[in-house]
Amino acid sequence: MATRDSTGAGGADRPSGELRPRIGIDRRIVLVGLMGAGKTCVGRRLAQLLGAPFVDADEEIVNAAGMSIADIFETYGEPVFRDLERRVIARLLDGPPGVLALGGGAFVDPGTRAKVKERAISIWLDADLDTLVERTSRKRATRPLLKDGDIKEKLERLMAERRPFYAQADHRVESGNQPPEEVARKILEILKDTLWPTKDWFGSR
Repeated sequence: MATRDSTGAGGADRPSGELRPRIGIDRRIVLVGLMGAGKTCVGRRLAQLLGAPFVDADEEIVNAAGMSIADIFETYGEPVFRDLERRVIARLLDGPPGVLALGGGAFVDPGTRAKVKERAISIWLDADLDTLVERTSRKRATRPLLKDGDIKEKLERLMAERRPFYAQADHRVESGNQPPEEVARKILEILKDTLWPTKDWFGSR
Protein backbone atom coordinates (compact mmCIF):
# COMPACT_ATOMS: atom_id res chain seq x y z
CA MET A 1 0.00 0.00 0.00
CA ALA A 2 1.44 3.34 -1.05
CA THR A 3 1.62 5.91 1.73
CA ARG A 4 2.19 9.62 1.86
CA ASP A 5 5.16 11.03 3.73
CA SER A 6 3.95 12.54 7.00
CA THR A 7 5.98 13.92 9.87
CA GLY A 8 3.04 14.68 12.08
CA ALA A 9 3.37 18.42 11.68
CA GLY A 10 0.19 18.68 9.68
CA GLY A 11 -1.83 16.85 12.30
CA ALA A 12 -0.43 18.66 15.31
CA ASP A 13 -2.56 21.05 17.32
CA ARG A 14 -0.42 24.03 18.26
CA PRO A 15 -1.64 26.98 20.28
CA SER A 16 -1.53 30.16 18.19
CA GLY A 17 1.99 31.54 17.99
CA GLU A 18 3.52 28.62 19.89
CA LEU A 19 6.34 26.67 18.27
CA ARG A 20 7.87 25.26 21.44
CA PRO A 21 6.34 24.07 24.72
CA ARG A 22 6.04 26.90 27.26
CA ILE A 23 6.76 24.67 30.24
CA GLY A 24 9.81 23.14 28.63
CA ILE A 25 9.19 19.44 28.01
CA ASP A 26 12.08 17.83 26.18
CA ARG A 27 10.43 14.64 24.94
CA ARG A 28 7.15 13.13 23.83
CA ILE A 29 4.38 12.41 26.32
CA VAL A 30 2.68 9.29 24.94
CA LEU A 31 -0.84 8.26 25.95
CA VAL A 32 -1.74 4.58 25.65
CA GLY A 33 -4.83 2.54 26.53
CA LEU A 34 -7.88 0.88 25.09
CA MET A 35 -10.15 2.56 22.57
CA GLY A 36 -12.57 4.77 24.45
CA ALA A 37 -10.15 5.51 27.29
CA GLY A 38 -10.06 9.18 26.27
CA LYS A 39 -6.58 9.43 24.80
CA THR A 40 -7.48 11.99 22.15
CA CYS A 41 -9.68 14.22 24.33
CA VAL A 42 -7.28 14.12 27.27
CA GLY A 43 -4.27 14.46 24.98
CA ARG A 44 -5.60 17.65 23.40
CA ARG A 45 -6.28 19.18 26.82
CA LEU A 46 -2.89 18.11 28.19
CA ALA A 47 -1.15 19.65 25.19
CA GLN A 48 -2.99 22.91 25.84
CA LEU A 49 -1.89 22.88 29.47
CA LEU A 50 1.70 22.28 28.41
CA GLY A 51 1.57 24.73 25.50
CA ALA A 52 2.82 21.84 23.34
CA PRO A 53 1.79 20.26 20.02
CA PHE A 54 -0.68 17.39 20.05
CA VAL A 55 -0.64 14.55 17.50
CA ASP A 56 -3.10 11.68 17.18
CA ALA A 57 -1.30 8.66 15.70
CA ASP A 58 -4.49 7.30 14.11
CA GLU A 59 -5.05 10.61 12.30
CA GLU A 60 -1.49 10.49 11.00
CA ILE A 61 -2.02 6.92 9.75
CA VAL A 62 -5.13 8.06 7.88
CA ASN A 63 -3.15 10.95 6.38
CA ALA A 64 -0.32 8.65 5.35
CA ALA A 65 -2.59 6.02 3.78
CA GLY A 66 -5.12 8.38 2.25
CA MET A 67 -7.95 6.21 3.56
CA SER A 68 -9.76 5.54 6.81
CA ILE A 69 -8.57 2.95 9.30
CA ALA A 70 -11.76 0.95 8.72
CA ASP A 71 -11.00 0.92 4.98
CA ILE A 72 -7.39 -0.14 5.58
CA PHE A 73 -8.61 -3.09 7.65
CA GLU A 74 -11.22 -4.07 5.08
CA THR A 75 -8.97 -3.68 2.03
CA TYR A 76 -5.59 -4.87 3.28
CA GLY A 77 -6.21 -6.58 6.63
CA GLU A 78 -4.96 -5.96 10.14
CA PRO A 79 -1.31 -7.03 9.56
CA VAL A 80 -0.84 -4.32 6.92
CA PHE A 81 -2.46 -1.77 9.20
CA ARG A 82 -0.18 -2.75 12.10
CA ASP A 83 2.90 -2.44 9.92
CA LEU A 84 1.86 1.04 8.80
CA GLU A 85 0.99 1.98 12.37
CA ARG A 86 4.43 0.87 13.56
CA ARG A 87 6.22 2.92 10.90
CA VAL A 88 4.14 6.06 11.43
CA ILE A 89 4.61 5.97 15.20
CA ALA A 90 8.36 5.47 14.84
CA ARG A 91 8.48 8.59 12.68
CA LEU A 92 6.37 10.58 15.13
CA LEU A 93 8.59 9.59 18.05
CA ASP A 94 11.53 11.03 16.15
CA GLY A 95 9.69 14.34 15.94
CA PRO A 96 9.70 17.33 18.30
CA PRO A 97 8.47 17.18 21.92
CA GLY A 98 4.73 17.17 22.46
CA VAL A 99 1.79 14.95 23.33
CA LEU A 100 1.12 11.84 21.24
CA ALA A 101 -1.99 9.64 21.50
CA LEU A 102 -1.55 6.06 20.27
CA GLY A 103 -4.24 3.75 18.93
CA GLY A 104 -5.46 1.03 21.28
CA GLY A 105 -3.34 -1.78 19.84
CA ALA A 106 -0.14 0.14 19.13
CA PHE A 107 1.52 -0.39 22.52
CA VAL A 108 1.12 -4.16 22.17
CA ASP A 109 3.87 -4.15 19.55
CA PRO A 110 7.24 -4.82 21.28
CA GLY A 111 9.19 -2.57 18.92
CA THR A 112 6.84 0.33 19.51
CA ARG A 113 6.94 -0.20 23.29
CA ALA A 114 10.73 -0.19 23.25
CA LYS A 115 10.89 2.98 21.19
CA VAL A 116 8.33 4.71 23.42
CA LYS A 117 10.35 3.69 26.49
CA GLU A 118 13.50 5.10 24.90
CA ARG A 119 12.09 8.35 23.53
CA ALA A 120 9.07 9.28 25.66
CA ILE A 121 7.20 9.20 28.92
CA SER A 122 4.23 6.86 28.62
CA ILE A 123 0.91 7.31 30.43
CA TRP A 124 -1.68 4.51 30.54
CA LEU A 125 -5.22 5.86 30.59
CA ASP A 126 -7.18 3.12 32.33
CA ALA A 127 -10.98 3.26 32.11
CA ASP A 128 -13.50 0.76 33.44
CA LEU A 129 -15.32 -1.58 31.07
CA ASP A 130 -18.71 0.11 31.29
CA THR A 131 -17.20 3.47 30.41
CA LEU A 132 -15.38 1.96 27.42
CA VAL A 133 -18.57 0.33 26.17
CA GLU A 134 -20.56 3.55 26.49
CA ARG A 135 -17.94 5.63 24.67
CA THR A 136 -17.08 3.22 21.86
CA SER A 137 -20.72 2.45 21.10
CA ARG A 138 -21.11 5.97 19.74
CA LYS A 139 -18.72 5.39 16.83
CA ARG A 140 -18.70 1.62 16.50
CA ALA A 141 -18.64 1.68 12.68
CA THR A 142 -15.24 3.41 12.72
CA ARG A 143 -13.67 0.73 14.97
CA PRO A 144 -12.89 -2.41 12.95
CA LEU A 145 -12.22 -4.61 15.98
CA LEU A 146 -15.68 -3.83 17.39
CA LYS A 147 -17.60 -3.95 14.13
CA ASP A 148 -19.43 -7.25 14.73
CA GLY A 149 -20.59 -9.21 17.76
CA ASP A 150 -21.18 -8.19 21.35
CA ILE A 151 -19.23 -5.00 21.99
CA LYS A 152 -18.87 -5.59 25.73
CA GLU A 153 -17.50 -9.10 25.25
CA LYS A 154 -15.02 -7.84 22.65
CA LEU A 155 -13.80 -5.02 24.86
CA GLU A 156 -13.54 -7.34 27.86
CA ARG A 157 -11.37 -9.71 25.82
CA LEU A 158 -9.19 -6.88 24.51
CA MET A 159 -8.82 -5.54 28.03
CA ALA A 160 -7.63 -8.91 29.31
CA GLU A 161 -5.21 -9.35 26.38
CA ARG A 162 -3.73 -5.87 26.41
CA ARG A 163 -3.66 -4.99 30.09
CA PRO A 164 -0.24 -6.62 30.68
CA PHE A 165 1.23 -4.46 27.91
CA TYR A 166 -0.39 -1.24 29.08
CA ALA A 167 0.91 -1.99 32.56
CA GLN A 168 4.44 -1.53 31.20
CA ALA A 169 3.78 2.20 30.70
CA ASP A 170 5.67 4.57 32.99
CA HIS A 171 2.53 5.78 34.75
CA ARG A 172 -1.15 4.80 35.10
CA VAL A 173 -4.01 7.29 35.40
CA GLU A 174 -7.67 6.39 35.79
CA SER A 175 -9.83 7.96 33.09
CA GLY A 176 -13.34 6.81 33.88
CA ASN A 177 -16.14 9.35 34.05
CA GLN A 178 -13.89 12.27 34.93
CA PRO A 179 -13.85 15.24 32.53
CA PRO A 180 -10.81 15.35 30.20
CA GLU A 181 -9.61 18.50 31.98
CA GLU A 182 -9.43 16.67 35.30
CA VAL A 183 -7.56 13.71 33.85
CA ALA A 184 -5.14 16.02 32.02
CA ARG A 185 -4.38 17.86 35.25
CA LYS A 186 -3.67 14.56 37.00
CA ILE A 187 -1.14 13.79 34.30
CA LEU A 188 0.35 17.26 34.62
CA GLU A 189 0.95 16.64 38.32
CA ILE A 190 2.79 13.41 37.45
CA LEU A 191 4.89 15.23 34.87
CA LYS A 192 5.79 17.96 37.36
CA ASP A 193 7.28 15.36 39.67
CA THR A 194 8.94 13.45 36.80
CA LEU A 195 10.29 16.21 34.58
CA TRP A 196 10.68 19.18 36.89
CA PRO A 197 11.11 17.83 40.45
CA THR A 198 13.17 20.85 41.58
CA LYS A 199 11.03 23.52 39.92
CA ASP A 200 9.41 26.04 42.26
CA TRP A 201 5.87 26.11 40.88
CA PHE A 202 4.59 28.66 43.38
CA GLY A 203 7.58 30.96 43.76
CA SER A 204 9.43 33.21 41.37
CA ARG A 205 10.48 31.86 37.98
